[in-house]
Parts: sequence; structure tokens; C-alpha cells
Amino acid sequence: MSQRNSRFTLTLPSDSRMLSVARSFVEALCQSSDLDRHVTFAAVLATGEAVSNIIRHAHKNRQDAMIQIQCQLTTEHLELQFLDEGGPFDITAVPHLEPGELRVGGRGVYLMRSLMDELGCQARPGRGNVLRMVKRLQNSSSMRDCG
Repeated sequence: MSQRNSRFTLTLPSDSRMLSVARSFVEALCQSSDLDRHVTFAAVLATGEAVSNIIRHAHKNRQDAMIQIQCQLTTEHLELQFLDEGGPFDITAVPHLEPGELRVGGRGVYLMRSLMDELGCQARPGRGNVLRMVKRLQNSSSMRDCG
């Protein structure tokens, strides 16, 4: 069943127990739309990193805060947007790490940058941020098979 040119939304509490729900939501969308397994893997892994970072950093483990995941699938790309209720966040201030660099933290943004074709974050009017990630579908066949 193809869901191309569709938009899907999931809102969930900022609770680490919801991490698997967020990943399953994106995975189900990708699978029901017959997306390449590399695109699906990248989107699910990036979703896990995004939601985990929102819970820990943006919401500071406040379970009363909400996360909204918006997925838009077109024939050209998969776009994921994560709306949080945290303070302003400048993703461009997160350093670009070398793959072999040893340090605590910072790997979530590194993974999102590596897995997705576009990554950006903007403040929302009022309070919160929109983390936007895009995976272009025409590039999926050029990914190296790692599994």
C-alpha cells in the first residue's frame, strides 16, 4: 500500500518509555509505503536519536511535556519534523565531530547528520523548536549495504 504524498502525525509524552512507539511509528510508515530498507533504517535510527535528545535535553526529562512527530512522504523525499516544548536550540552550534573522535555526548546529532540528507532546527513561535530532517528517496540506492 503506497502512502506517497501523505502526511502523518503522532503526539506523545516526553517519556523514554515512548521511544519505541516513536520508532515504530516511523518504521510502519516507511514499510507501508514500500520504502527501501536503507531509507527505513536511517529514518528509524534518526528518529530514535531525535526523540531521545528532546526528552533529555529540550524537556530535561519532564514527562508532562509533549513531542509531536510529523511525517510527510512524497515521491522525492521523506520529511520528519519533531516539535518540542523546550528552550531555543541552535543545532548549528553542535560541532561536527570526526568519526573516530572520543568524547562523551554529541553523537546523536552526528548520527542524524550522517543518516539524513538535510538537518535543521528552528525556534517555534512562543516556545519550543522544530527539528526537521529530510531523506531524499532517489539517493537510497547509492547507500552501501552494511547488513
